[in-house]
Amino acid sequence: MAVMPLSKLSTVSLALLSSTASAFYLPGVAPTTYERGGLVPLNVNPLTAGLSENDPQLRSVISYDYYHPAFRFCRPEGGPQDVSESLGSILFGDRILTSPYVLKMGINMSCKAVCEPKPEYNFDKPSALFTNERIRQNYNLNMLIDGLPAGQPYTDPTTDTDFTLRGFPLGEVDKEGKPAFNNHIDLVIDYHEAAKGKFRVVGVLALPSSRPGAKWNPDGKADCGDSSEGSPNLYLDEQGGKTEVTFTYGVYWVESKTAWATRWDTYLHVYDPRIHWFSLINSAIIVVFLCGMVAAILTRALKKDIARYNRLDSFNLDDLSGSGGEAEDGVQEDSGWKLVHGDVFRTPKNPLLLSVFLGNGAQLFVMTGCTIIFALLGFLSPSNRGSLGTVMILLYTIFGFIGGYTSARVYKSFGGEAWKRNIATTPLLIPGIVFATFFLLNLFLWAKRSSGAVPFTTMLVILSIWFVISVPLSFAGSWVGFRHAVSRRQLKVKQNVVANILQPVTPPVRVNQIPRQIPPSTTYLRPLPSMLLVGILPFGAIFVELFFIMNNMWFGKVYYMFGFLFLTYTIMIITCAAVSVLLVYFLLCSENYHWQWRSFTTAGASAGYVFAHAIIYWMSRLSFSSFTSGILYLGYSLLLSFLFFILTGTIGFFSSWAFVQRIYGSIKID
Repeated sequence: MAVMPLSKLSTVSLALLSSTASAFYLPGVAPTTYERGGLVPLNVNPLTAGLSENDPQLRSVISYDYYHPAFRFCRPEGGPQDVSESLGSILFGDRILTSPYVLKMGINMSCKAVCEPKPEYNFDKPSALFTNERIRQNYNLNMLIDGLPAGQPYTDPTTDTDFTLRGFPLGEVDKEGKPAFNNHIDLVIDYHEAAKGKFRVVGVLALPSSRPGAKWNPDGKADCGDSSEGSPNLYLDEQGGKTEVTFTYGVYWVESKTAWATRWDTYLHVYDPRIHWFSLINSAIIVVFLCGMVAAILTRALKKDIARYNRLDSFNLDDLSGSGGEAEDGVQEDSGWKLVHGDVFRTPKNPLLLSVFLGNGAQLFVMTGCTIIFALLGFLSPSNRGSLGTVMILLYTIFGFIGGYTSARVYKSFGGEAWKRNIATTPLLIPGIVFATFFLLNLFLWAKRSSGAVPFTTMLVILSIWFVISVPLSFAGSWVGFRHAVSRRQLKVKQNVVANILQPVTPPVRVNQIPRQIPPSTTYLRPLPSMLLVGILPFGAIFVELFFIMNNMWFGKVYYMFGFLFLTYTIMIITCAAVSVLLVYFLLCSENYHWQWRSFTTAGASAGYVFAHAIIYWMSRLSFSSFTSGILYLGYSLLLSFLFFILTGTIGFFSSWAFVQRIYGSIKID
């Protein structure tokens, strides 16, 4: 087979990498150099469901270990050995093991048996039924050669660019609907000569085929059978008979000009970049229009209101001193948002729960931003498997201090007195919900004997990191937050936005002892309608990128469009802040001072649209054949939507808090 052309892919990759909206990567591992004839390791990873040319829907989200007893694959002498992996790699389902395949650098082998046939490698009825069902569900084999995934060549019909899809099929369903089992693999390996006599692996293609004529000869050599087009396929007997299978493979080495540092480029394909650009431009236009509208309305209205209120106060002072005349025409009694100045900083309901949500939201916000920036700068190389997950866990753990500090400061500003409960709840409530949900879903994977089930020892490691590092850091942050010096009363707030967010403990106006009665609200300002109206705007800024993220996450593709993701994340932050401020202004003008929870839940309502998008995605792109797959998909979708609710709600709250602090610190209050 000819080597896959890389000229077009290289041109497109360079163009994308040179743009401001694309990320580059630094190789995450040191290159391994081989001499001619040196052994090149081939490791195996769990089997995962994917797509096929005849079936565009995903049939399962459960992965199975390569050496699952039902598959009957050949085992290396002495049994397979575990290959060391990172924490993120294990959480994302990698279970890398050694294999009996023997590859020698630069030495071609047209036909070689993986192992000598033995009775334990024969398929009986249960194993045949299990394996055929996996073939019908489009399961793929995943192999790693020098850390590089073996894949299949594919041409994007939209951009006419060639790239490599990770994995290759376990088998295929023929025209008669019968599953054919692939027992032969041809490996086409590209290598690059780094120095004289020193070679490196830079590309791997796997071409599987079904060959019932493959057999082991008494002289130790193998016959790989007929590979011509139209030759018969190998079918596993589901009626109770034994099916003898001989596993064979061929290896073909092809010299390539691809450098080792760019060998991952063929896997990092940007699917239809025009859609990404169109989405970003469309979202940017909406954000500019929205921010312009907010700025115009609020700036003009607030300037007019503040000037009128201050003029009214000056007339009232003149009247009290007896030196004033009649009030200027057009200056009336207080109305609008100034009427609630004595209640706007009143403690909301359930201040402890809100402060805990905000502390964890701040922790999520900083962790997400730092992770995206690290990935954008190229520090999270795909060659370092699981680096993304590992960095996310470590950053969230380290930023426990920020979560504790934020929660304590907010709770103190609310006048909360149960400071011990706040300190204990902040690092335990939200992480506890996440861990409990993850553990419950993991039980379903354990019951299905899936390799995606996180080992119990890894669970203990996560708990250790949580309680040994994250919880103490959160306690320290809460202690610092509660001990922060607070002034008695700030009549004039002159801090910038960052200072308002970090130090809004004492309000700029007094809180009245008797709560003011709230008049009936108009329909669009009621909780549910406002959540539906406002929540759709942040979701509209991210839904295109969300679709590509879900495609890569559920179909096992490599996501590396962090440039687009960074811009999308920025647009989402601006959108959440703008719509929250606008809603709070309308609430205050309608004399409704319960803005704290409303700002949080209204911005967080976009998580409901995220979950609805997941349901629609399930109906259009997924077709699970087992109850467990559906439960796992719904569980993880709910978990991600919940975290997104905390994240966007936190952005909406602090934007509104800074806005309220600013406007009430700009007026004169008797």
